[in-house]
Amino acid sequence: MAARTPARSSRTSSGSTRARAAGGAAGLPWTAAEPAPVVLVSGAEQLLAERACERIVAQARAADPDLEVTRVDAATYAAGDLTVLTSPSLFAEAKVVLVEGVERAGDALLLDAEAYLTAPDPGVVVVLRHAGGQRGKRLLDAAKRAQVPTVACEPVKSDADKAAFVSEELTRAGRRADARAVRALVDAVGSDLRELAAACAQLVADTTGLIGEEAVQRYHGGRVEATGFQVADAAVAGDAGRAVALLRHALATGLDPVPIVAAVAARLRTLAKVGAVRGRGAAAARELGMAPWQVDRATQDLRRWTPEGLAVAISAVAQADAEVKGEGRDPRFAIERAVLRVAGAVER
Repeated sequence: MAARTPARSSRTSSGSTRARAAGGAAGLPWTAAEPAPVVLVSGAEQLLAERACERIVAQARAADPDLEVTRVDAATYAAGDLTVLTSPSLFAEAKVVLVEGVERAGDALLLDAEAYLTAPDPGVVVVLRHAGGQRGKRLLDAAKRAQVPTVACEPVKSDADKAAFVSEELTRAGRRADARAVRALVDAVGSDLRELAAACAQLVADTTGLIGEEAVQRYHGGRVEATGFQVADAAVAGDAGRAVALLRHALATGLDPVPIVAAVAARLRTLAKVGAVRGRGAAAARELGMAPWQVDRATQDLRRWTPEGLAVAISAVAQADAEVKGEGRDPRFAIERAVLRVAGAVER
């Protein structure tokens, strides 16, 4: 039986060393994922996890074009499969074994994987994909003790992180967008990272030069109007007519009232947070964990808001939130009434 090539073992070992050095406690970003004897891809953000796995496979295949890739569904795993899949083959091909859905694994996989961590084959790359939850925690703890490089793929939730994602996507494609364009794109399609990535790819393909807000509005303006973000913007600006028109359009195109209420509530929370630290300059953005443009925008909006008006608006949205989640008979009426109250609370 042919022996494994030392070069491949060296590659995976050095990759593991670099990953451990760069990863730290928080884990590696997907852009730093590298082949190693065992790699843990952890977190609920599916797009980032897919990219991490694709990157590992691509790097392994670049080192050996005859790479054999095997995907294993943790839910259907049978005891001993990992031993079979990582055993040397007759022609000593390089192997990547992707174990998907470790959070759904039975005891057989968890026990086999934990045992494998004690003596992984340096010529094989085993990727453990865990999407979160308590199932498999013992294996995750064992991987941590074994200093397995971990790729962190946590959900991107805040607008600041989504804006950073957009900027990174465009930079990777060799393009840039101004701050207003980034903000407009996040407002338009920022609820789903996969859609946000697709929107970036479209802008890269269909535009040239610096991407501005006009280009975003041209390609995604209809999407913006179908979300709660522009409803919230119009209400916070005190433009009741536009807010209601946008709201009715959003509802007519199938948008559920719940995310609209959430969007308005988020805008009001931002106003309240920025209002509490107003006057602290750049330190306010760092303290609140917001992008500077978010703080600037809220500061401008606050010029037309009093503390009393803000309290009235927040109360109205809180009432609407309860009603659209089952406490009211007509969710559409509840959100429209709340939007009117928010717009009416703006100082004239």
